[in-house]
This record gives sequence, structure tokens and C-alpha cells, in this order.
Amino acid sequence: MADSDSNSSSRSSSSSGRFYLTTPIYYVNARPHLGHAYSTIVCDAIARRQRALGVDTWFLTGTDEHGQKIERSARLAGRTPMEFATAIAGEFRGLWDLLGLTYDDFIRTTEERHKRGVQKLFATLRDKGFIYKGSYTGQYCVSDEAWIEGPPGAPCPDCGRITETVSEENYFFKLSAFERKLLEFYEANPGFMGPESTRREVISFVRSGLKDLSVSRTSFSWGIPVPGDEKHVVYVWLDALANYITALGYGSDDVRDQEKFAKFWPADMHLIGKEISRFHCVYWPAFLMAAGIAPPRSVRANGWLLFDQGKMSKSRGNIVRAETVHTVLGSDALRYFLLREIPFGQDGAFSFDALVQRYNSDLANGYGNLVSRVGNMVYKYFGGDVPHFGAPTGAEAALRLSAERTIAAFGAAFDELNFSDALRRLWLLVGETDGYLTANAPWKKPADRPAAAHLHLQARVLATAAEAIRIITALAYPVLPDATAKVWRQLGQGEIGDAARQAFLQNLAWGGLKAGTRFEMPAPLFPRAERDAIQRMQNLEDENNRTVIEAAQGETMAPGPATAAPSVAPSAAAGTDDAHSSDTLTPSTTAPHDPSMPVETAPVHAVPAVQASSRLSSTPIAAPPASGQAQQGSEAPQTALPITIDDFAKIDLRVAQILVAERVPKADKLLRLEIDLGYEKRQILAGIAQQYEPEKLIGRKIVVVANLAPRKMRGLESNGMLLAASLPDGAPVLAGFLEDVPLGARLK
Repeated sequence: MADSDSNSSSRSSSSSGRFYLTTPIYYVNARPHLGHAYSTIVCDAIARRQRALGVDTWFLTGTDEHGQKIERSARLAGRTPMEFATAIAGEFRGLWDLLGLTYDDFIRTTEERHKRGVQKLFATLRDKGFIYKGSYTGQYCVSDEAWIEGPPGAPCPDCGRITETVSEENYFFKLSAFERKLLEFYEANPGFMGPESTRREVISFVRSGLKDLSVSRTSFSWGIPVPGDEKHVVYVWLDALANYITALGYGSDDVRDQEKFAKFWPADMHLIGKEISRFHCVYWPAFLMAAGIAPPRSVRANGWLLFDQGKMSKSRGNIVRAETVHTVLGSDALRYFLLREIPFGQDGAFSFDALVQRYNSDLANGYGNLVSRVGNMVYKYFGGDVPHFGAPTGAEAALRLSAERTIAAFGAAFDELNFSDALRRLWLLVGETDGYLTANAPWKKPADRPAAAHLHLQARVLATAAEAIRIITALAYPVLPDATAKVWRQLGQGEIGDAARQAFLQNLAWGGLKAGTRFEMPAPLFPRAERDAIQRMQNLEDENNRTVIEAAQGETMAPGPATAAPSVAPSAAAGTDDAHSSDTLTPSTTAPHDPSMPVETAPVHAVPAVQASSRLSSTPIAAPPASGQAQQGSEAPQTALPITIDDFAKIDLRVAQILVAERVPKADKLLRLEIDLGYEKRQILAGIAQQYEPEKLIGRKIVVVANLAPRKMRGLESNGMLLAASLPDGAPVLAGFLEDVPLGARLK
């Protein structure tokens, strides 16, 4: 649940008549997944409700496209950085449109309007004396685009990848000057950060002492040039964070842009993933204070989506695509599950089983069934017109009271970002309305009840239930826009979008469904999902994983609806995988962007046959450039970056023997292997079918990474990964032994 003061932003903005909210801008290192969709769907639901309350709302989303990581990822994909960024940005925008999200603007940090605003912000900070030139030598994590404290070769504390030692001239922002100012700001604005765990973490970080912050780089060129000193590019976090004001027209000379900025800034809410709270709650308000711009009113952090017992992230390989759920169950099912199942601000588990169960219980058997029952009976008994009836009884008065209480409770919980509780309360009204129908049984006429009396009961019960459905539908609109639009039309209310533009939630009250209103013919709303829905979604994900595996095995694949763009894997990817997620440090102790890091074109545990560079490996590794910078056009063999003995100890390499080997149907490259580790038998999948005949593998001893998390492909679970070397032509050669080695023996 969000902290108790989190509603202060939305309520104050509603009274001011305008509301500006933003998603994170998502880093274009790979195509979007369900974690990105979660944050954006939450913002869309908030924006829809604000508009339906009569509030002038501006909803911003977009993509973060600069940085050394993108420059390198583009090179790996054989594209220019702009081509690479444009392709992935198109994936994000295309998915948001597929899901019907109502964003008002989509900002790309490669746009001219953004460049202009960033350069103005940088120049303003420099002119005011908050930026100075210096130099540094430190450890930099390319994957997280962040400096870390530690000796040369130290791993990043967040993502575990080996950092690079970087020395370069740099501009620094005087973050140390804002320690007291930030603490005073937090105390004066207790609703600025949420949830409470984020607030505690940020305050503790600031109290531990702030160091000056690197805000430029010279070791690469893919970024916005520093005004007046173009050998520097603006550091990615100053660049990225500025999107919230450049999208409103900051830096523009156009009067219309200036008016928009004056109208909507400060932002009422930045909604972010919790892993980037410090950037938004420390660096961003400090930049704004230094520039003489008001900080945002609130920053709200959502938790992580957990799937396969871990954070959903590209680097872990356990992602789910929003398109999968959309294809099988529709966007409303996804929206409802995410907002109902996951208390905002907390981590939440996602599974296809839980999704289908919630869909059937709440949508198919609950709301959908209620709408269908009432609509069909209105047509059956009254020809499709809402009937007149006389004075209500106590049962009708009780249902009306429950509806009025639900209107108040739902709004209060929703505006506090407690979507799960708001929907729980609303579905109590669904259940109560269904119970009211069952108790009065308008379809059943007792023998001793006069026909006229029964007709009156039918009219009273159906008109009352239909009015309850109208209330439920209006409240559910921000969460279920497609389904509620259908129901609104079935209730004879016209287009719900038109009603929202007329602020129909502002004065929502009992009694809006008038007698004589003509219903549309009922139509299925949420057909019940059978068990095969789970398998269908899993098959779609398996197919996506197959394309990732093929890309990892050296096939050239352009980013598209079913492919993953080659990329540098993100850090400890979280709920949104947006931008960069580690702490950025300071002058003499750290550095901004990155040079060469492990490059992953597929999650480690999703790569069945290892493609290395004439070496044993479980992940494709890019060679570290000799000079500390990437070497374009180099064809030298790639070697692994150094790791510590503790890093190596985490990998459980075991000797195993192949007991069964067979091809996986409809998968040209996959073999299903049953292996004996001595202490247990397992099934693994390996992408070696084009190089090895299954029958010739039986009895062969191999080396297996035994402690990888299980992963499903083609509906089969793989519990481990074999090791192979890669020949110059890309063909894998299995690792083996000259001596007789017992099964289960550990390699060390």
C-alpha cells in the first residue's frame, strides 16, 4: 500500500484544475516487457480517472536513448545509434498504442526539443555557479551508466558486472551543496516521496553525505553536446531526467510552449520503478533547485514484478510480454490483474495461473456474468427498456447505501494509489448486487404470487441492479476502459469516452439510469478462460524465447514484434528496467558512463548452447578495449573480463552423463536431454541439434551449469545448461574429459 500521505498530490492538483503525471522514460536497450507495461498502465488509469473528474490532465511517457550502452548495443546490432534507438522506441510506442494507453505526449531524448532544453538547463546550472570542470579516475559500470566506489576490476554492487577504470576530464554538479536543502525540503513536504520505504531509503542516503556529481563524459559521443564545449556530452542522468520539463517546452522560445510549461509544471506525480528512486528524489530536485525551478510535487515508486521466483527483467531472462496477455485475454484482463493483484509500492508476483484465476473469478464469473444476467432479463421481461417501478423496499435502499459508500471509498483508495483495495471494495458491490439478484430471483415466480405483483418485483429488482451496474461501470472505467465502454453502451448511456470528457465521475451519484432507457442487445463481455489459455500464453512466450535463443546463436534479427534486439543487458533489472539503476558517484572516486562490459544478447539461463570465442563460457562476452574505449571494426578474438574467485564460486559446474537425447518438435536447433548428475537426474534443453545427432550423444559425459534457475522453452522445462566451445564458424563443440570422471564431480 502507498503511504498515507500519497493522496495529497492528486487531491491538491484536482482542486487546481490541472494534473501532470509521467512514467519513467524507458531505456532503449531492448524491447518492452510487462514491467514497463505495469508502470505505464498505472499512469494511464490515474490519467483516465483525473480526466473523468474534470481535471485538465497531461500524461507523458517516452524513451531514454543516449549513453555509451546504447552506442555499443547499436554497434553489436550493426546499426547506427539513432537507427537502433528509433527501432526500439517504435516498439514502446507501438505497444502503448496496442494497449490503448492515453498518453498525451511521447518524448524521445534524441528529439531536437529535448536537446535544446537540456543544453539550456546545463548552461543555466553552469552560469549560476553549480557546475565546474574537473577530472577524475574511477570505476564505471557501463550497464548501469553509473560510477561505483572500489578498486580497479571491482564488480558493480548492483548488477555484478566488472567495472572499468575510466580517467577523463569532466564537468561536475555541486550536489554536496544541497544536502541540507534537500533534507529541509523533505521535512517540509512529507508527501513528496512514497512509499514509506522509499522515503526512509532516500533520507538515509542524503544524511550519509552527498558528493559532487559527474554531469558530462568525453569517452564517447552518443549524447547531447555540452553547450560551448562539445567534446563533452551531457551525462545520461542529467539528460534523461530533464525530459519531464523539456516535453512541456522548457528551453523553447515559442510562447505556446512557455504557456504549457507555466500551466503544468511542477509535475504532480513522477511514477517510477523503485530502483531509480535516488535519481528522482535526490539528483532531480537538486538540479531543479539549482536552476531556480520548482521541484515536482511527488515521486511515487512502484515495486517489482516477480516471475519464476525472481524480479522480472531482461538480464534475468524471466520476462513476460504484455502482448502475450493482450492476445489471449485482452488488455483489460492485464490491467485488472496488475492493479487488483499487486498492492502499489510493493513487489508483486505474476503468473499465468494467477492471471487466469483472477480473470475467471472477478471478470468472467463476477462483473461479466452480472452484466449478462441483468441485460438478458431486461430484454426477456421488458423488451430491452429499463422498467418503471414504485417505491423501493429495504433491500433496494440497502443496495443504494452500499453503492454510495463504494463511490466514496473507491475514490479515496484510488487517489491514494491503493488500487488493489479500491478494486476489492468495488467488487464487494459486484458481489452484493449479484446476491441481491439471487435473493429476489426475478426469473422465478412462486405459484401464489399474482402476476402483477411479480411483474412489479421484476421491474424493481432489474432496474435497481442495472443502476448498481452503472455505478460499478463508471468507477471501473479507468481500469477496464474497453469492457466498460461496451457495458456503457449496453446500458443505453452512449459512449463512455464522451461521458469521461464531460467529467461524469465528478458528481457520480445513484439515480442516473432513467426509466425507459433503451438497452442494447447484451453481448459477451469476458468469456470464461479455459485451462488451455495458460498453455496458449506459455506457448507464445516460448516462441519468443526461441527467437531470443536463435539471436544468441548468431542469427541476425532486426528488432520486431517477435524478436529481441541485441543489447547490453541491463543491471539488476527491476519492475521497469528504465534508464539506469545504480548509484552515481563523484569526482575522484568514480566516473559516469562505461567502457566494455559483458554483452548479453540473451539471458544466461535461456541459452542452451554456449556461443563463446574459442573458449568455454556460459555467456557471450565482449572483449575489453585496450584503451578503455570500444574499438570499432576490430576483429581480434574476444576474451573475458576478469572476475573474482567469489564470482567464480557462484557457478556450480558439474559432470553429467546423457541418458536420453531427442529432438524437440518444431524446433530445428533444440534437443531435449535427460542427464544423470550422480545425485539426481534432470532434463535440460540444448541448442545443438544441427551439430549433433541425438542417438550419438547417449552415454556421453558433459559439463553442466547445475545451479541455473529453471526455464521453460517450447513448453518444456530446462534445469541447467551444458557448456561448449564455439568454433570460428559458430559451431558448438561440447566440453568433455580424457580421463574417467565420476558423475556429479564439481569443476573448480
